[in-house]
Amino acid sequence: MTSSPAAKRTASSPPGPLHAVQLVGGGSHGSGVHVRSLAAGLVARGVRVTVVATPRAARLYGFADAGAQVARIPTGRGAQARTLAVVRAACAGADLVHAHGSRAALLARLVLGRDVRRTPLVVTWHTRPYAEGAKARVQPLLQRRVARSARVLLGASTDLVDEARRHGARDARLGPVAAPAPRLPQQLDDRARQKARAELGAVGRPLLLTAGRLEPGQGHEPLLDAARIWRSLDPPPLLAIAGEGSQRAVLQQRIDAEKLPVRLLGCREDLGDLLGVADVAVLPSRWEARSLLAQEALYAGAPLVATAVGGVPEQVGEAAELVPYGDAQALATAVARLLREPQRCAELAAAGRARTEHWPTEDDTVAQVLSVYDEIVDAEPRRTRSF
Repeated sequence: MTSSPAAKRTASSPPGPLHAVQLVGGGSHGSGVHVRSLAAGLVARGVRVTVVATPRAARLYGFADAGAQVARIPTGRGAQARTLAVVRAACAGADLVHAHGSRAALLARLVLGRDVRRTPLVVTWHTRPYAEGAKARVQPLLQRRVARSARVLLGASTDLVDEARRHGARDARLGPVAAPAPRLPQQLDDRARQKARAELGAVGRPLLLTAGRLEPGQGHEPLLDAARIWRSLDPPPLLAIAGEGSQRAVLQQRIDAEKLPVRLLGCREDLGDLLGVADVAVLPSRWEARSLLAQEALYAGAPLVATAVGGVPEQVGEAAELVPYGDAQALATAVARLLREPQRCAELAAAGRARTEHWPTEDDTVAQVLSVYDEIVDAEPRRTRSF
């Protein structure tokens, strides 16, 4: 694989290849997977990459295995000062810093200080921060500061790009985040499929599946409202929810109190296989940029019902049934329709597989990011920096 112009040496360049720092911190699953993919692609193109992450994120996403140097952010009580020192050391002499998410961008801005004018800051917004109460009032101010600090801000969906521009970003662009193509589900015969469904508790009834963090803003309350409506179906479908989070106990309490046909599965590493045996996948989120569940459902050929929020419509196109967020009746109706119309399910499955052929690949994403780096480095001579 050839190096990009930014990765090549020039007579006036300091020793070594282009040095790009990827600041991810703890990272969400989406940003962690993306940075892992990005690091591998950049290293393969001759870029020196340092990933700044928590020990957990470094271990979980294997940044070192992708060929990146890893600077680990300390965690626990009193770690703030040590964190600044680690980030400052990682960014010393870097040609640019690429922060993933607003929290990481604010940390980068704090460390770079006035030098942010000389050390370009690229920011990727993977998602929209969720906050309540006093934090919700402060959030726009923080977003504005991040947007205005970035030399280039990449949004994972069009509405994130629009939001960045409203906050005063000087250069905001669409930067779809391509996650690795998932492993396709096992091809099971009917007996094995029924066995897998029985292990989940779906014997003689339809199986619905959703996956995601059990956190506020993920749409679980209207989803459980829809499950209450599904109890009137004959037979009532089982809703399986894969994922963990702070709301698990609250959700389980409601499931038990209302005797809802819902099962919390906890963390699962076999989402593709679960989708392969499900009748319908459900995405109930309040907001998503590019949903990993939607991606895996379409790859697996699982009929999908999703909320028409954020970047979901542009991600799935005509390959899913879209409903308004928070409308439990619309969600329940759309799912019930699919359960009684196998032909429509087959149409969605075919449309989903066709849709995935037009999604950006990991290589496309790396090429776009590297072109941004090239543009920035070409516009500003490289120099050795220290903080």
